[in-house]
Amino acid sequence: MWNYDKKLEYPVKIKNKDLNMAKFLVTQYGGPDGELSAAITYLNQRYTMPTGKTKGLLTDIGTEELAHVEIICAMVYQLLKGATPDELKAAGLGGNYAQHDNAVFPTDANGVPWTAAYTSTLGNPVTDLHNDMAAEQKAKSTYEHLIELTDDYDVKDVLKFLWSREVIHYQRFGEALMSVYDLVDNKKCY
Repeated sequence: MWNYDKKLEYPVKIKNKDLNMAKFLVTQYGGPDGELSAAITYLNQRYTMPTGKTKGLLTDIGTEELAHVEIICAMVYQLLKGATPDELKAAGLGGNYAQHDNAVFPTDANGVPWTAAYTSTLGNPVTDLHNDMAAEQKAKSTYEHLIELTDDYDVKDVLKFLWSREVIHYQRFGEALMSVYDLVDNKKCY
């Protein structure tokens, strides 16, 4: 089903430790509008899509969102690398350290753990695709906020890549929505 290439979709090579940025960035892992929520949502929605094209699109984008989870985790890990318990505590990450050491754990920026309640699947292709477009816009906005929160070129570079993928996903979902509308309009009602 998948061919896994043992490298990230986009390289992450962060040189500077920044615990505050790691705390902010983790929201794109385990927050309500993060990559994990998007991946699970899209991979679940694909089953109720009406055409092979729309099922394939949800599978492709859902899988890519999993690749973005890897990128976010790599970024957070690199931003935390070498942090002492005292540094983590000072950055508001003492609770994470107490439960997970320096491991990455899916939470939002406030430490609230990820929940399946962040996913959305209604089963109506039109509704789900509108939801997906909104999700991509929310993720795009979050990336814009994160870019404003750092001066680190290495962090900004990866965030801009992820931001650009949200734009592409939004466009693809819009195209899929139009194809679903065309399908619905072509059905004859008697």
